[in-house]
Amino acid sequence: MRLPSVRRFAVLAAVAWAAVAPVGLAQAQSVPAATDSVAKDSAATPAAPLFRHGLSLMGQPKYPAGFPHFDYVNPAAPKGGLLRLAEDGTFDTFNFVVPRGTPAAGINLIYDTLMTAAYDEVSTEYGLIAEGASHPADFSSVTYRLRADAKWHDGAPITPDDVVFSFEALTKNNPNQRFYYSHVAKAEKTGERDVTFTFDQAGNRELPQIVGQLTILPKHWWTGTDAAGKPRDITQGSLEVPLGSGGYRIKSFVPSRSITYERVKDYWAKDLNVNVGKDNFDEIRYEYFRDDTVMLEAFKADTYDFRTESSAKNWATAYDFPARADGRVVLEMFENRASGIMQAFIPNLRRDKFKDPRVRRALNYALDFEGMNHTLFFGQYKRINSFFSGTELASSGLPQGRELEILKSVKDLVPPQVFTTAYTNPESGSEDARRANLRDASRLLKDAGYEIKNRKLVDAKGEAFTLELLISSPAMERVAVFYKPALERLGITVTIRLVDSSQYINRVRARDFDMIVSGWGQSLSPGNEQREFWGTEAADREGSRNLAGIRDKAVDTLIEKVIYATDRADLVAATHALDRVLLWNEYVVPAWTLNYTRTARWDRFAHPPTLPTFSFAFPDIWWFDPAKAAKVNAVAPTSGTNSSGTSK
Repeated sequence: MRLPSVRRFAVLAAVAWAAVAPVGLAQAQSVPAATDSVAKDSAATPAAPLFRHGLSLMGQPKYPAGFPHFDYVNPAAPKGGLLRLAEDGTFDTFNFVVPRGTPAAGINLIYDTLMTAAYDEVSTEYGLIAEGASHPADFSSVTYRLRADAKWHDGAPITPDDVVFSFEALTKNNPNQRFYYSHVAKAEKTGERDVTFTFDQAGNRELPQIVGQLTILPKHWWTGTDAAGKPRDITQGSLEVPLGSGGYRIKSFVPSRSITYERVKDYWAKDLNVNVGKDNFDEIRYEYFRDDTVMLEAFKADTYDFRTESSAKNWATAYDFPARADGRVVLEMFENRASGIMQAFIPNLRRDKFKDPRVRRALNYALDFEGMNHTLFFGQYKRINSFFSGTELASSGLPQGRELEILKSVKDLVPPQVFTTAYTNPESGSEDARRANLRDASRLLKDAGYEIKNRKLVDAKGEAFTLELLISSPAMERVAVFYKPALERLGITVTIRLVDSSQYINRVRARDFDMIVSGWGQSLSPGNEQREFWGTEAADREGSRNLAGIRDKAVDTLIEKVIYATDRADLVAATHALDRVLLWNEYVVPAWTLNYTRTARWDRFAHPPTLPTFSFAFPDIWWFDPAKAAKVNAVAPTSGTNSSGTSK
């Protein structure tokens, strides 16, 4: 399912990957029973389709038809104030459809989707643009019925033609979207307010819901002309302010430097139950910074209001300043209950030197995590030992039961250790352990055909083993510098290449790297997105999330087992099997994680007393608090201080 991150605030903030790609929905326990019909006329005859107000892959949706609002919101939350946020890097387009360029932060604020997720449920979505959805028992298609009052900011209605146009534009012009929706055979208008997506297969139970994630674009705007009379081109980047339908519109921007969104006070869906208590800020502004160190200092100077902290060092040492001491700045950690993660050093398997799993395991032996955790991270992290770390989907021990049965179906295609040994990372808690790890690494490299000549590791042709570690963050440079000496002791020639975010994104998209530090976020119910992460078809597609370049028949087979799981128990077993095979192929060098999101904020905001189970939901359901802001501003107002009041 789509991870319950909140718009731009991904829970998995430490994952340094900026490509635009959808996150999959999920498999689950049972086919949801018919719960309601949102349109009485649709149930007038036995043959009429039953439209549901919500879809869930985890049984029944929690909220019944006609529910007033989600439980976790404050329905009386005041509207008003300015929220100032920060981004690193730059932006050069408002068109997110094409994969070229860097879209502006928050651009999704201006758009609506067919369905929207609840932050206190897994794999459940409720109608937004669509008032309901209907699908046959075999999941071979889905029909969405649009709300009659759904409209664009210019007052034009949102129509099935817009939905079909959006689907075709995204899948034609964005390779990631085309791959993600590859099983949608066609989208077509099938009624005045109905649009039907027909699939090329039956039985894929998440397809009806992933279509509901589709961002809807205005056909009449994109096929029209700009102020100069020039036809618009959806295949090109553009800084023309686009037409949207969401709770915000672009108010102003300075190219590459800042963008401000304003709340649409006559937003068509502002009183819709899924939106009650949300979109509470009058303005949301993003300021861009080229360097995280400068960004942190700007936060301390009250230039922006809220930051997620990905650096353990910063969290431990950088917030000792007066505003934090006197309570004007609040540091708070929020537990991540909604997702798992694999963050790792990722070798590019498309390059011959990384194709032998013994080489990749040797790189793991060289990583002194315990030393890093003590020296660099102040003991804050735990080593990752699963591609689904932090969830029940993580494999452990030896395979048993249904998982073992699934693994036996690919027995001849997987490492034999899958059946005999529980996967573990090397430990390096002492000097003796570190030496032993390097001896094991040297042995593995020798077994893979390498030897030391003139203190350099060379292959059978005498070519030196070189490794360029590509990074885009100065904070990660400290990590790379710590890792480098152990690799050099093995005879590897190591280069650390620090580049800006745009160059980093372009090189990763083009697969122009030896090794990067990145990762994958996982929902509690994985599904079709696993093809994008590990599938052979995604391995050589520019911009895909198969960063490592994995091409493995067993992995492909196990991905299909996950997608077509028959119930929750089958899903968990299939995911355990997939996890175990990915681990034992040593495709990555697992890094570390903290099962919390570290946040710092100037204390100008409030939130409901009980936040939703699967997200801290900032800024969606938070609001500007004038009384708190007055106290903050009274102490030491600055030119950057947020002093905005409330408005209706």
